[in-house]
Amino acid sequence: MRPIWKQIIIKLTSRRKKNSAEKNRYSDYQRAKAYREFIISLKRNIKDFILITIGIFSASFGFKGFLLSNHFIDGGATGISLLISALTDIPLYMLLIGINIPFIFLGYKILGKQFAFKTALSISGLALCVATVPFPDVTQDNLLVAIFGGFFLGAGIGLSVRGGAVIDGTEVLAIFLSRKFGTTLGDIITLINVIIFLTAAYFLSIEIALYSMITYLSASKTLDFIIEGIEEYIGVTIVAVHNDDIRKMIINKLGRGVTVYSGKRGYGKNGESKATDIIYTVITRLELNKLNTEIEKIEPEAFVVMNSVKDTKGGMIKKRPLH
Repeated sequence: MRPIWKQIIIKLTSRRKKNSAEKNRYSDYQRAKAYREFIISLKRNIKDFILITIGIFSASFGFKGFLLSNHFIDGGATGISLLISALTDIPLYMLLIGINIPFIFLGYKILGKQFAFKTALSISGLALCVATVPFPDVTQDNLLVAIFGGFFLGAGIGLSVRGGAVIDGTEVLAIFLSRKFGTTLGDIITLINVIIFLTAAYFLSIEIALYSMITYLSASKTLDFIIEGIEEYIGVTIVAVHNDDIRKMIINKLGRGVTVYSGKRGYGKNGESKATDIIYTVITRLELNKLNTEIEKIEPEAFVVMNSVKDTKGGMIKKRPLH
């Protein structure tokens, strides 16, 4: 039988060899890739946490600083919560959780586990903030309450969406119904809000319902602003004979990047086609007039298609300095 000290040395040596073998199973590239993915996920989670936290406090301020004292409501699940809170003695924080629970399960079914987990934490955080954090009652002016209450509420919802969660589950329901019945999200959300505001007009008053519609418009515009960003982007597709001149113009005069892909132009009575390069670029709405002017200078008959772009990432989104 070996002495104890020899057994310890053998065990340590075999463990070191095993660790070395495990380490050699992965290349430097694989380890670097795993590390990079970990850092990206960590940064994303920290960013999402900050956005959702700010969103929770913003929405809570909209609730307690403006809407609750005047019994104004909003659209969606938050509007339903505010309406029931105004008609009953049930605290708002309990309603926020109770009404959104079905939407959390629906979000798990449609959008996955991570989304449902973030949404559950966000709604719980909002309810906790509404229940425990004191906010001053800012103003009693109905118009200011409607506008700024909607602004802070919309900003809170928008920041939460930016963080990968929702604190109002109506959009999850709208996605589910649109997939089931083939209707658009906008139609479903509009129908839900019409029902909410008609109910408010019946049980509260027509005046409160009208002010609540202003709240909803303010919140939805702020939500769009937060999600889509300060600059609204436009995707532009250009089919032209002098495509190379247009490409150089976009790069040199507008400072934007372009994507060039091969296609065919159809023309004539017989539908004859001819190979051509198609140009695609993304610009802001403020630059649209300048682009159209420069294209007209080069080729007035160029075929130009424009469409709104909700968000952009990567590439030459920010303008490069022009020389």
